[in-house]
Amino acid sequence: MRKVYNLALQARTAAWFSEHRRINCVQTSALLTEWKKAEEYAFLAEVSSVPPQQTLRHLQCAFTNFFERRSAYPRFKSRKKSRNSAEYTRSAFTYRDGRMTLARMREPLDIVWSRPLPEGQVPSTVTVSQDAAGRWFVSMLCQDATVRVFPATGTAVGVDAGITSLVTLSTGEKITNPKFEKKDRARLARAQRELSRKQKDSKNRDKARRRVARIHARIADRRRDFLHKLSTRLVRENQTIVIEDLTVRNMPKNHTLARAISDASWTGLRSMLEYKAQWYGRELIAVDRWYPSSKTCSSCGRLVAKLPLNTREWTCAACGAIHDRDENAAKNILAAGPAVSACGAGVRPQRRSSGRATGAEAGKLRRSAV
Repeated sequence: MRKVYNLALQARTAAWFSEHRRINCVQTSALLTEWKKAEEYAFLAEVSSVPPQQTLRHLQCAFTNFFERRSAYPRFKSRKKSRNSAEYTRSAFTYRDGRMTLARMREPLDIVWSRPLPEGQVPSTVTVSQDAAGRWFVSMLCQDATVRVFPATGTAVGVDAGITSLVTLSTGEKITNPKFEKKDRARLARAQRELSRKQKDSKNRDKARRRVARIHARIADRRRDFLHKLSTRLVRENQTIVIEDLTVRNMPKNHTLARAISDASWTGLRSMLEYKAQWYGRELIAVDRWYPSSKTCSSCGRLVAKLPLNTREWTCAACGAIHDRDENAAKNILAAGPAVSACGAGVRPQRRSSGRATGAEAGKLRRSAV
């Protein structure tokens, strides 16, 4: 439905810049009817009417976010970069006896199920998509009554993100970073070299592009599976999880660590912890990103003036405690968690903060952590 999205975006943009007139979702729906009658876009009438209408609703949502200053102005979808997808609501598909049939299709989809649907549940929305590697996916939205709140444990854990160790827990446990991209780096580089030699717009180039995409998909799938298992374990074992509010989008600007930071996918881990904590009745707290967790002694609270990144162990000059850098940071993050929770700051507000905590707010956080 990329074509419908781009046509509607072009019409709304042209109407505003040429006539200073806004076009809403109802008006773009009328334009869609006219496009279907045009010979150039006759193929739009060959599919169900539901996916194009859902596309217009998604565009309307994008404009609403823009007008309310939650996002930038909507951009056109690229044929090479965007994911091909179509969304079907309840009136556009039939689900019976474990078989899914979409509108305008005679035979049900040949689906290899990753997991069975919850017993007695019928999907309310079905999204069919294709990734860059050419794989097709069917995503079904339904209520899952099996998701229940975990029994309270009363335990809390601080989590410090890293590169050598993906996360270090306040208990002293270190989770090794699998570095999935590094394991397939040689094969990926070889496939990219082969792609660069192919003639543009040729069939061989398209085949080489798919080979590169399949390697990327293999890396992403393995990383996602590992993060799901790790996040589920942390949520299952702990009532409160305290993390650091990192600005991950700015970190890849460090060209020395950019590849390793991207491969770690700290943002993906945080996102999983957020929604799983909400599902299972856990509390997730984010400590301010400027809190000096690594340079503060977790035993006496003394703050070290400088602590280079290559210093993995250090000794406190005040109390003589020997600290592992990551384990000490995880302990300080855990200690700062109750202060953040008491001030009413949660995960979402911390993520939207754009600057360093100043004045009384920063002082309160530091004193509470000590």
